[in-house]
Amino acid sequence: MVFVLPAQWQPYWQLARLDKPIGTLLLLWPTLWALWLAADGVPPFSVLLIFIAGVFVMRSAGCVINDYADRNVDGYVKRTALRPLPAGRLSTTQALLFFFLLVVIAFVLVWQLNQFTIYLSVGGLLLASIYPFMKRVTSLPQLVLGMAFSWSIPMAYGAVAGQLSLTTWLLFLANLVWTIAYDTMYAMVDRDDDLKIGVKSTAILFGRYDRHYIALLQCLTLGLLCLIGWLEQLAPSYYLLLLLTSGFFIYQQWLIRHRQREACFRAFLNNNWVGMFVFIGIILAS
Repeated sequence: MVFVLPAQWQPYWQLARLDKPIGTLLLLWPTLWALWLAADGVPPFSVLLIFIAGVFVMRSAGCVINDYADRNVDGYVKRTALRPLPAGRLSTTQALLFFFLLVVIAFVLVWQLNQFTIYLSVGGLLLASIYPFMKRVTSLPQLVLGMAFSWSIPMAYGAVAGQLSLTTWLLFLANLVWTIAYDTMYAMVDRDDDLKIGVKSTAILFGRYDRHYIALLQCLTLGLLCLIGWLEQLAPSYYLLLLLTSGFFIYQQWLIRHRQREACFRAFLNNNWVGMFVFIGIILAS
């Protein structure tokens, strides 16, 4: 029997990007990295479940507030013209109510953790809420997105270890620069449309040097991950997986060489494998 989502729920499903899980996966992998490193192995099962659920809920909330912020410009961008808000299938009031519902669910989840993690969660909510508006005021909105996508790392350490270490912030920084790299590829897909409507991005800021900056960020990501491995005394298998991960970065550079929309989007999607291989390396080395 095939489950069919009721028609009235479909716009909410699409608004939360539950039909496009790549963003959830890119948020999930670094969360799992942090949980395993903080626990020096498998984290408590209850904490793992809470964080996985929290990733899904907060990524959905971020997508909803993003579409609310972009409701007046998405209709002019080829990739986003058919989203529920510009297409008129949901009202702004419905979107905001849905956002607040998701935030309440996220709060209920984090309330099951220790007080330190609850305090840290406020920072994550603020970052997720302000990111969509940054593309109008700064050419570095990907930096804010990177901070939002990395905030689960200190939260994971807070929940498992009860404190934040040097490794916590190095992992935060590694994920931050990786996020800027892959989201610049994502922004390259919309660069022509964004220039027309006045939306800012690192793809526009970097201009013809976009591939060079992405390569630099990818190398910095690998360097920071190697440093973390040395500090945590991880086994050689971890470095082997990082070597394989570098192959994905090389492939992504090949894909974006002509800056074609579909190829840049494929390069962005390929980062799911990067997150997965780093996680496998941490599991094997723990």
